[in-house]
Amino acid sequence: MKPLDSVGKGEHGAALLTVLLLVAVIAVLAAHGIDRLAGATKLASNSHQLSQAKAYLIAAESIGMQSAEQIVSISPGRTTNIGGWNGQKRRFPVAGGLITAALTDGGNCFNVNSLVSQNNALFAARPDGQSQFVRLMTLLEIPQGTAVDIAESVTDWIDSDTVLSPRGAEDEFYVQLEKPYRTANALMIDVSELRTVKGVTSEIYARLAPWLCALPTTDLSPINVNTLRPEQAVLLAMLSNNPDIVRSRQFLGRRTETGYGSLNDFWAEPFPASFLAPSQVQSQVKLKTRWFRLDIEVSMQGALVEERALVDAARKPAQLVHRQRGDTL
Repeated sequence: MKPLDSVGKGEHGAALLTVLLLVAVIAVLAAHGIDRLAGATKLASNSHQLSQAKAYLIAAESIGMQSAEQIVSISPGRTTNIGGWNGQKRRFPVAGGLITAALTDGGNCFNVNSLVSQNNALFAARPDGQSQFVRLMTLLEIPQGTAVDIAESVTDWIDSDTVLSPRGAEDEFYVQLEKPYRTANALMIDVSELRTVKGVTSEIYARLAPWLCALPTTDLSPINVNTLRPEQAVLLAMLSNNPDIVRSRQFLGRRTETGYGSLNDFWAEPFPASFLAPSQVQSQVKLKTRWFRLDIEVSMQGALVEERALVDAARKPAQLVHRQRGDTL
């Protein structure tokens, strides 16, 4: 049997060890609680900044719509690049952050919805739209065969029927995929929908996306030859049966700042005249802009919000018809 004083020392040691363990556990819990509190505080702060950033977006939208109205009203008969508004980024410091915004001609693009024509509520393939889309893709160095496949597949995606185009794809193709789905049979709202269409790889989409738009109409792409910039020459070239990007770029580079006063003046020029464009293509060329694209970025200390919006300046007042947002904390 151990002496009584020896037993007492052992019990004291065990008690001390228990206390130390308890203190260690409490310290860990306290540190975890502090981390949780700090995280919650930061999240609350970021959430507030995100809400403030979105409020700034709404204000920037309003300014953008007013700007589009002013650009159109300054010269009702034609829209030009005078004033340097087209694509110019403007920065506006605000409390706690910065707004960056750019207004561009939203019709100078290929309208993917022009691949079909509309009769009441029905959409049917439009050969002129398909031809222009194929030419655009080949000008962007996408092989001709692939371009035709994609043009017909996108048309099948939008049109109202279930009849398969010779090189397209209808529901039968998509329902056999690992994650099956069906065609929309409706106009595209955003060009990102193209990524769901047969033949549109990530690489092809990245090459095409900067040149495309999804206007809420089936009209052929309303190219404004008064605002089209030389670096956008591919959009002028796609209107010709014998596209030439170099000559298109040179032609746009020689355009006067005030642009063309009439479509007759434009089509009387030797280069556009060489397109031998049919009447429907001639009428798709515009001198006045209806659609404006608004790109906005609001950066705060803990939040970044981006938006791309489409403004219809033909309405009075101008109206926002579509927006796409992305935000990060």
